[in-house]
Amino acid sequence: MKLSICVPHYNEETEVVVNLLDSLKIQQNINFDDLEVIIVNDGGDAKQITDIATENYPFMIKTISNTHNGVSATRNEAFNHATGDYVMFCDVDDMFYNACGLWIIFNEMKGEGFDVLISTFIEESRLPDKNPTYLTHEVDYTFVHGKVYRKKYLINNNIKWNKNLTIHEDSYFNFLAINLANKERAKFCQSPFYLWKWRDASVCRHDPKYILKTYNNMLDSSTALVNELKDRSKTDLARQTVTNMIFDAYFTMNKKEWLDQENKEYRHNTELRFKQYYEEFLPDFMSIPEETKNGIIVGIRNRMYQEGLILESITFKDWIEEIEKMEVCNDCN
Repeated sequence: MKLSICVPHYNEETEVVVNLLDSLKIQQNINFDDLEVIIVNDGGDAKQITDIATENYPFMIKTISNTHNGVSATRNEAFNHATGDYVMFCDVDDMFYNACGLWIIFNEMKGEGFDVLISTFIEESRLPDKNPTYLTHEVDYTFVHGKVYRKKYLINNNIKWNKNLTIHEDSYFNFLAINLANKERAKFCQSPFYLWKWRDASVCRHDPKYILKTYNNMLDSSTALVNELKDRSKTDLARQTVTNMIFDAYFTMNKKEWLDQENKEYRHNTELRFKQYYEEFLPDFMSIPEETKNGIIVGIRNRMYQEGLILESITFKDWIEEIEKMEVCNDCN
């Protein structure tokens, strides 16, 4: 078996899952005996995926019912049942972008193959008038989309999804998997084969306040990642991760939506969580040379400007001083 596609499933409707399977069914110039799809139900309506598995697909489909443990634990369960040399984690509401996607992946496996394959991918979004638009995401280290891993590499390095993370969980897993790989064993693919499909029921896509509501989870993910890197004696990488997160939070707080009065509660709660993060990892942040920090600032500022940041409303030094003055209410709910 060449490739195992691991899919977490909860309460998505049947047609949602069928879209993914149908996009695999039309793949060209590959042997379907080299493919298996493992769908793990995370405590939802398991009958939906059982019915789907009886359809006439040319590849093996394994359906597994599990108790509700969240998306990370569900992906780990799918991985445990994978028999392929390589694994790919697909969201149940996504699709392959074109009919040659699997051929692209299998072609990259030839020769010595890879430990990590990182590809560009396509995002389906919506314009203000609700019409669809398609965006190309260049090679990134955050999203799970368009990435394939050698199974033995993940096992040998004990790289798993963190079961305690259910929001912004991809950045934890992908950062570990990509940064622990030997650079010679990582491949970058400029041909997109994955479609991050739009779905109205997807909260992270249609809720304009999604990041406002979940930035705390991003800090949780970074906390888990930094501690994991330290446990693996990757101290320098942990310190760089801390520094990136701190400056990311600073520039994020300078974006218009975070400065709007109507979102002041989100900002306050996020800054309280950031205060905990900053105090926990301050020694790591202070150990980074100023020259390195300046390089990180330039990279993050450029990205933030592309995302709509116009000008910082407060200096980093002044913002940190405000953070340090904040009082955490231990008795608050």
